[in-house]
Amino acid sequence: MRSTPSHDTNTGMRQDKRQPDELRPVEIVRGFTQASPGSVLIRCGRTHVLCTASIEEGVPEWREPSGAGWLTGEYEMLPGSTERRRSRNRTRIDGRTQEVQRLIGRSLRAAVDMARLGQHTIYLDCDVLQADGGTRTAAITGGYVALCDALAAGYRRGLWGADVETTAVAAVSVGLVDGHTLLDLDYREDVDAVVDCNLAMTARGEWIEVQATGEHGTYSDNDLTSMMALGRRGIERLFQLQRAALQRDPKASAET
Repeated sequence: MRSTPSHDTNTGMRQDKRQPDELRPVEIVRGFTQASPGSVLIRCGRTHVLCTASIEEGVPEWREPSGAGWLTGEYEMLPGSTERRRSRNRTRIDGRTQEVQRLIGRSLRAAVDMARLGQHTIYLDCDVLQADGGTRTAAITGGYVALCDALAAGYRRGLWGADVETTAVAAVSVGLVDGHTLLDLDYREDVDAVVDCNLAMTARGEWIEVQATGEHGTYSDNDLTSMMALGRRGIERLFQLQRAALQRDPKASAET
C-alpha cells in the first residue's frame, strides 16, 4: 500500500507547508564543541549533523611524494539518529557510509588548495544526531563552515598561509515526487521520490557532484535540467547562510 503523499499533488504544497523551491529552516551553529579547531552543528529542519574538523601532521603514505596535504571525510549515523536504533559500525563500514564519506571528501577538497596545505591532513567528521533526509548534503554544507574555522586555526598556528581556501562549497538534494520538482527533500519525500538528486557546487558556480538516481523510474534531459536549476538556487541561498554564520562570533553562535 502506498503511503499518504508527502505533499498536495494538485498544488505542490508540501506537508510541512513549504513551497516546492523552499529550503527547510537552516541553522548553522559554530563552536558547538571546544576540542576541535572547527566544530559546527547544522540543523536542516529535523536533520541535525555535528561536523568537526581536526588537523593532524602528516598525510597518507601514498600522498607523501606529492608534497601536498590531504582532506578526508568520515560520516556516521549515530544509533539514536532514527526511530529504529542503528547499530554502530564497529568492524566494517557499510557501502552507503563509504559512498557518503567519499562524497563529503570529494566535495570539501574542492574548497582547499592542497599544495598550500603542506604535509597536513584535515579530517572532517560528520556525525548525524538526528536524521530526516538530506544528511549527506547537510554534512557538506556544515562541514565547509567547520573547515573554514580549522583553516583559520591552522593559519594562526603558522601551518599554512591565508590563501589556502579556494572557494565555498555547499550541497542540497532535489527530487521528482509525484510529478513535482522539490528542493531539499525530507525523509518522507525522499522515500516517495521517483528520482533523487544530490548536488554539490562551489561558490564559483561550478558543479562538484551531480548524483541523479532513478529510484522508482527514469528521468528526461529536461527533468535533469530542472533539478539542477532548482538545486543551484537552493545552494546559492546556502552560501548566503554560510557567509552569515562565518561573520558571527562563534562563541555567541554556540550560546544561542
